[in-house]
Order: sequence, then structure tokens, then C-alpha cells
Amino acid sequence: MTKKKEEAKDVKEEVKGASKEEQVGFHKGSLSTLAKERQELARILQIVEQLMQLHITALKELGVDLEKEAKGIVEQSGQVKKPDKPIDEML
Repeated sequence: MTKKKEEAKDVKEEVKGASKEEQVGFHKGSLSTLAKERQELARILQIVEQLMQLHITALKELGVDLEKEAKGIVEQSGQVKKPDKPIDEML
């Protein structure tokens, strides 16, 4: 069983023994916490995107052709052999 499934099973068992009001409170609290985490992640992603745009602009001003380099990387990646096993099996 995967780690996520085991954690979900543990949470279900823990909540199952509680009263209905406790279960409702637990799930509402969890959703509230996860919503705040999602907002923070979106904020961090926005900051990263802004920083990347600043670096792209600076490189363009220095005369670096990013589109040309990106095409070269795409062509090279087509030549790279992909692993036989999925990533989850490697872990």
C-alpha cells in the first residue's frame, strides 16, 4: 500500500471513533488549513514567476536568444532515453 493510502486509512480510523460533531469539526479544520496552504503556495508561485520574468528580461537585454536555446534543449531531450520504470517504482 502506498504511503498516501496508509495515511488516509490512519486518518479515517482516527476520525471514525469520534462523535459526528468531532468528525465535522476535524474535516472543517482540515479544509480550512489546506485552503490556507493552497493560498500560500499560489503566492509563492506568483513570486517565482515574477522573478523568472525579471531574469528573462535581463537575459534578453544582454542579447541571449532564449527561444533558440529552448529549441535546442527540446531537440536534445528527444535523444535522451527515458527510464523503463515509472518514477514511483524507482522510489
